[in-house]
Amino acid sequence: MTDETRGAPDLEWLALSIVETCMRNTGLEDLHAGTFPDSVVGDYSDVTVVSPHGEIPWNALSRISNVEMKTLMIEVVDRVFTYLTYPEAAARPLGGAARWEKPKLDANLMKAVRRRLAQAPAASDDRTPS
Repeated sequence: MTDETRGAPDLEWLALSIVETCMRNTGLEDLHAGTFPDSVVGDYSDVTVVSPHGEIPWNALSRISNVEMKTLMIEVVDRVFTYLTYPEAAARPLGGAARWEKPKLDANLMKAVRRRLAQAPAASDDRTPS
């Protein structure tokens, strides 16, 4: 087991539980509801949205407004804070998340983690990723 995967089963369950509890069934579900367009060519270059100011190519369209994003982020942060404050009471057996893909370390975030760990003063912590 590498340093990067130490405690993986518990952390995998925790990641799934936090996301299922704190992200699913939020305002994200409202944003996800509705009709999603089909694309004949597959890359959505053939899809446009008609607005009072003209057509907007689907690939150039923001699909979430600043107000919706702010509302969603506040709700998710509050839910994560509540989960972390009361983990035993908030955690529950996994529902649909039990069938999701197994979590893995995010490559881009790990670049920042390694950079920050390399800059930090040496500590007795043995979790330094290789």
